[in-house]
Amino acid sequence: MRSALEKDDRSARKIYLGVFYFCAIVMASITFYALYVSIEEYQKTGKVVIGEVLVNTEFPLPGLAKLVTYLMIVSVVGWYCVVRLGGDKVSSIPKWAKAILQLTVLAIAVVSLYEFVYNFIVWNSLITADVLQGVFRFDDINVEYPKPETPWNLVFATKMSLAAFLISAHGFYTMSKPEKKDLQ
Repeated sequence: MRSALEKDDRSARKIYLGVFYFCAIVMASITFYALYVSIEEYQKTGKVVIGEVLVNTEFPLPGLAKLVTYLMIVSVVGWYCVVRLGGDKVSSIPKWAKAILQLTVLAIAVVSLYEFVYNFIVWNSLITADVLQGVFRFDDINVEYPKPETPWNLVFATKMSLAAFLISAHGFYTMSKPEKKDLQ
């Protein structure tokens, strides 16, 4: 019976590892593509909107999901795989280091939740203002904050701050779970 459980654990580990590598490759590919296109845009115009290329690029065909959606999904799924593969290692770090990590991750969760809500409200407000004027633009709304020289696309900012919140909240939850006691 022990070997059947170990075999099942190894199989699950292989699945998590495979999915993690897939997510890492997709994240790297999307990031390098966005950097390449953004650098080209900056060289041509002298300006770049953070995340705009990921919102404007639909893959694999026009009308399907945007790269920013894929990036958000693989970020969260990749994180989950990392936790499933190595989450038990958290119990072996000293309590003082774990406390610092928990507080840091909690602060990141609070900030990313605020950013998500802020970006979502601003995005909704600007969409509503446009619709009242008869303009229907949902994906190309930018906000010139925090620096006017580098505006952020609100779809990108909203989706990635949601991903950051989910990852940090899950990280905090994982680190805060009571440790399992051996029943032997």
